[in-house]
Amino acid sequence: MLVGLILACAMLPAALGAGYVLQATYESYDRLPQNLRTPPPAQTSYLYANDGKTLITAFYEEYRTDVKLADIAPVMQKAIVAAEDRSFYEHGGVDLKGVLRALVANRGSGRVTQGASTLTMQYVRNVLKTDVTLTEEQRRLATVETPERKVQEIRYALQLERKLSKQEILNRYLNITYFGAGAYGIESASQTYFSKPAKELTLPEAAMIAGIVQSPEVDNPIDGNRNLALSRRAYVLDALAGMKVITHAAAEKAKAQPLNLRPTPAPPNKCVNVTPEHNDWGFFCDYFHQWWRTQQAFGASSALRERNLKRGGYRIVSSLDPGIQTSAMRESLAVYPYGNPRSLPLAVVQPGTGRVLAMAVNRYYSLAPNPDNAPYPNTVNQFVGGDDNLAGYQAGSTFKMFTMLAALDDGKPLSTLFNAPSPLVTHWPGGGGAVCGGRYCPPNANPGWMNGPRTMWDGFGRSVNTYWVWLEEQIGVEKAVAMAKKIGIQFRTPLDAELAGPRINEWGAFTLGVSQTTPVDLANAYATVAAEGMYCPALPVLSITTSDGRSLPQGTPSCQRAFSEDVARAATDAARCPIGQQSFYGKCNGGTADNISAVLGRPVAGKTGTSDGASTESFAAFTPQIAAAATAVNPDNPNDAVGDGVSGSVNLAVANTMVDALRNQPVRDFNRPSAAIAGLGTPTQ
Repeated sequence: MLVGLILACAMLPAALGAGYVLQATYESYDRLPQNLRTPPPAQTSYLYANDGKTLITAFYEEYRTDVKLADIAPVMQKAIVAAEDRSFYEHGGVDLKGVLRALVANRGSGRVTQGASTLTMQYVRNVLKTDVTLTEEQRRLATVETPERKVQEIRYALQLERKLSKQEILNRYLNITYFGAGAYGIESASQTYFSKPAKELTLPEAAMIAGIVQSPEVDNPIDGNRNLALSRRAYVLDALAGMKVITHAAAEKAKAQPLNLRPTPAPPNKCVNVTPEHNDWGFFCDYFHQWWRTQQAFGASSALRERNLKRGGYRIVSSLDPGIQTSAMRESLAVYPYGNPRSLPLAVVQPGTGRVLAMAVNRYYSLAPNPDNAPYPNTVNQFVGGDDNLAGYQAGSTFKMFTMLAALDDGKPLSTLFNAPSPLVTHWPGGGGAVCGGRYCPPNANPGWMNGPRTMWDGFGRSVNTYWVWLEEQIGVEKAVAMAKKIGIQFRTPLDAELAGPRINEWGAFTLGVSQTTPVDLANAYATVAAEGMYCPALPVLSITTSDGRSLPQGTPSCQRAFSEDVARAATDAARCPIGQQSFYGKCNGGTADNISAVLGRPVAGKTGTSDGASTESFAAFTPQIAAAATAVNPDNPNDAVGDGVSGSVNLAVANTMVDALRNQPVRDFNRPSAAIAGLGTPTQ
């Protein structure tokens, strides 16, 4: 009542009156803002490599790690009270003497010059100015020096003190306060200045940190003023002695000690700040970040999911394998080094989980300007995984896999026979260069080697265009497109989406890989074949743990059967032909990358792909344990004939990456497809 009367008389405009203040100070605790009653954690989330130890980056609005009061050194608790509110344990939220002193000073100056803020009032202010449920203007007003704002602080502080213990208020205060050098909360401050947990702080260390609070940007000894830090430390030590917490002799001894700083910088924040020695991890980090923003479990909108990532204190163990990533980067750079306008984005995926193990490209993940206004080598474009702004690249004949899977799933056997001509006149309308009498009529790249009677085995091995376009005609292009969709191929461009939808009956060229895709999507589609028909959406995490230790299910693969085991085994049998291996039925008789078998030295399957005009060159391959894909491309110039003469290098880059990924893993063979799906003895015309 006394506080209310004083404020009514001296601080509020006359129109408010004492009655309003008295009523306001006795409002229910339940009517306080939610963040004052149950403060959000606002903690840093950490993203690690798959070992759970190697930090990739962190995500935070404020670098903070909440700790319990028991994990804060008692001397630190006492130091902050001495520095900021010596009567903390005596008052009920408001220091009446301080208020009276401030009123006299403020009335004399005509403005607010003294605040008389207790720890509880400071805590209120900190919460309100960071409360994301308030408007920007409301957060700004929480720090404006006005009598009205001071009354609000007093009202809220009084209610908090009636509901919460002093220890709870002190704990909350120490976890929210800014201590300079980017450190929010005492645990982060202790790590930032002394590289130790808050429970291990000594007297001079605690006094220094407590002294910073009044002016954290100026008084901190890292990026502020070292002498001011020493002066503020001495002030806190004298205050502790004056409160008889320590002796004057102990205070003098502590003053004589050097600061003994052992700074640890705040962890990197977001993907553009991944450590320089692992800058190539930035593209994987970006892929993870995109994935997080699509997960409804983390919020109703992408903006809310972003906020929760930066404030939720999650511990995220990613699927990134540093060893495989190193190999993938080495192989990508061997084809095109940094500074080359061309690139080889390369991805590695684990069959049966969809987990993305590596993402490599010859670019720096950086917002830094590029020399001569070129679009490289610095970029944050998602060349490996694609995004809303980057659809990917044509992957050529690797798309024949989807027609083969659809045909097998439709009941066509591997022995399906067709006498492949060059060109093949189809029923589809012509819309490009391959037109005969108004009809789409693709040729074979090497008629002398490709034309003639072909089955799925040698049609795939020799990459016979007209065989696969004919087969697509037999089953219907819609089935091939549906199969590609089912195992993760996305149609990101408006044209591809239209051709995959209302204009699907015009898309005879689909099987030749004219749609744009990414190495991640392509590798994961082939991983589905390796997993014998189990499709697992691409997943960049192993586990996600909340700040209170709960494990979330979003780290678990969500797989579903896309086609039967026998269909997958049959497609794999044919996919051994391109890379120089023999099918279970001995039907391989030529391949487009027949040296790859010797490089791997174990059962492997795959497919090469060259786009129209050689603008890209792709290769996708898999074993039972690993799948990888890469595309050579000039991402900024689709008319650059990148594919000329680079196919062997692309194939080796993928194969060598797989060799390293499979080192120390057992050799596993593929399973034999059934005689029925092979169709031997009853070839189909």
